[in-house]
Amino acid sequence: MTPDSVRILVPTGMLGGGFPPETVERGLALGADVIAVDGGSTDSGPYYLGSGIAKTAAAAVARDLRVLLRAAATAGIPLIVGSCGTSGTDSGVDWVAGITRAILAEEGLNLRVATIYSSQRAADLDLGRVHPLPPAGPLDPAVLESCTNIVGMMGHEPIADALARGADVVLAGRATDTAVAAAYPLLKGMPAGPTWHAAKIVECGGQCTTNPRAGGVLATIDATGFTIEPLDPAVACTPTSVAAHMLYETVNPFSMREPAGTIVVTDAVHRALDDRRVRVEGSRFELAAQHTIKLEGARIAGYQTMSFTAIRDPHILAQIDTWAALLRKMITSWVADTLGTMDYSFDIRLYGHDAVLGALDPATGPAREVGVMLLVQAADQQTATAVAKVANPLMLHLPTPDMDHLPSLAFATSPAETERGAAYEFVLNHVVDVDSPGSLFRTVLFRTVLEETRDA
Repeated sequence: MTPDSVRILVPTGMLGGGFPPETVERGLALGADVIAVDGGSTDSGPYYLGSGIAKTAAAAVARDLRVLLRAAATAGIPLIVGSCGTSGTDSGVDWVAGITRAILAEEGLNLRVATIYSSQRAADLDLGRVHPLPPAGPLDPAVLESCTNIVGMMGHEPIADALARGADVVLAGRATDTAVAAAYPLLKGMPAGPTWHAAKIVECGGQCTTNPRAGGVLATIDATGFTIEPLDPAVACTPTSVAAHMLYETVNPFSMREPAGTIVVTDAVHRALDDRRVRVEGSRFELAAQHTIKLEGARIAGYQTMSFTAIRDPHILAQIDTWAALLRKMITSWVADTLGTMDYSFDIRLYGHDAVLGALDPATGPAREVGVMLLVQAADQQTATAVAKVANPLMLHLPTPDMDHLPSLAFATSPAETERGAAYEFVLNHVVDVDSPGSLFRTVLFRTVLEETRDA
């Protein structure tokens, strides 16, 4: 039987980011039916996908999971984690699963865990069904083969299937942020329009409130819409704070594509129920003619070595652009004279001057101090470090053209060169047509710790 409503508790925008435990307790008191939390993102760049290493510390993930697993067991409600291990690779799922099973054993919690794997093998993908998203072009098979990791971004269906099969905890590989929150209410028969829109608003926890640092939110979805409420009693949701989240990471604030279709909020009406809660009605979900799965892939682009020095000399700072142009010219010349013709590239970033916005920076006038980052990239680490070492004297003593002495700048570290290792790049911006929403994903349902103990 379809319930009248479903309440989703989203404690934070990312597992491992932390949240006040009392806000989760309040969410349970308000009648939460499911706990959903995102475990990753591509926001921090391609390294985490390319290497398969998580951005978050194991201790931070364990801290958050312990609170959430206790809450799920106490309330008898499911817990869903998406994009495990930051990028959702199979190794990331196993990493979070290992932390989870250790906590379950320590706490004596009798919960059944499902893991959903989303890593893809290049050889298994049908290139005839792969299509580029702008501005990418047709996929070169060699590019696909060069990826160190490829994942498919699942919608809600594999997660809902794991819940229907009896999972108490679902640890999913790469998933859309919205699918993590939408899976349970859709399984329970809630309408697609309000469900998907609510899932988009709560994906980042308290980001849709007046104080994102204070904890997460509770979304109540029913037949005609949804209501959003902060889990901290001192914090509010407003029509503006809720509506504004459709601007976050979307091309169009009135629509957003999911694997199964498109969220459309053109006719959505936001109104305050009181000074803390917001009601939204009028959202809809348009099914796509073809179900697609977005592919994400990263490969090694080279190896990097970094140097960082600081300038405090007011004479240099008064003509910092001239100095930086001379540094670029001198590095190129010295490397050619010292190392010969080499395949490398380098970037100079002036922190405190224009490193963030470049030519778009509206600030004028000399800075008090500027940090100079030299980032060298080459096909191998040895070459990158050799170039950085050649540049070392220039980073330490390069004068402006009108200076008659050598200034002394300040390296931040000793040694001045820091080897960053492999640098990765995203190379896939494509979708693949699928006949079944779950065809690219693999689910394993584990027995509870109690069941395993009985068999031992």
